[in-house]
Amino acid sequence: MDLTVTTLEGKDAGKISLSDAIFGLDPRQDLIQRIVRWQLAKKQQGTHQALGRADISRTGAKMFKQKGTGRARHHSARAPQFRGGGQAHGPVVRSHAHDLPKKVRALALRHALSAKAKASDIIVVDALTASEAKTKALTGSLSKLGLTNALFIGGAELDQNFRLAAKNIPNVDVLPVQGINVYDILRRGKLVLSKDAVAALEERFK
Repeated sequence: MDLTVTTLEGKDAGKISLSDAIFGLDPRQDLIQRIVRWQLAKKQQGTHQALGRADISRTGAKMFKQKGTGRARHHSARAPQFRGGGQAHGPVVRSHAHDLPKKVRALALRHALSAKAKASDIIVVDALTASEAKTKALTGSLSKLGLTNALFIGGAELDQNFRLAAKNIPNVDVLPVQGINVYDILRRGKLVLSKDAVAALEERFK
């Protein structure tokens, strides 16, 4: 697959050939859904907790005698059916993370990249650099490219001026190539890759 390389100013900077093994697959939605679910599960804090009957500070004495009152038999006022009692089967502190094989994660990333390529939502730029850390200047450059919602993937080291300039632009994320992930690819409209990022991805999956 051949794509035109552009600069951040919108000028032509040649062409690049993308590997079909990474960008030319037929996207599998089930695989992409699995990795998104895995990522979101890992992000959950799992700190929600309700008080069970063992956590309630209340007397454990029998509420009233067993027989002769005409009422149902009860023991502790900490039981869930009473006001002020513990919650039955409430949430507890736990990890929501689950396992997913490394090979499945790697394959899902390739399918997410292929999905973007199939939708013509990949842009390759020669370099993600900025002469100064000015958000206004970068916003002007992105408007020339028609980018209002995008994920930028740079090389192993990000240009700090570009990173700082993009920091305050809404719906724009910047990541080094080692931080690329399926969820961030899908949540942004366009995927903008630097030539260094393309080379790193092809090296990673060869």
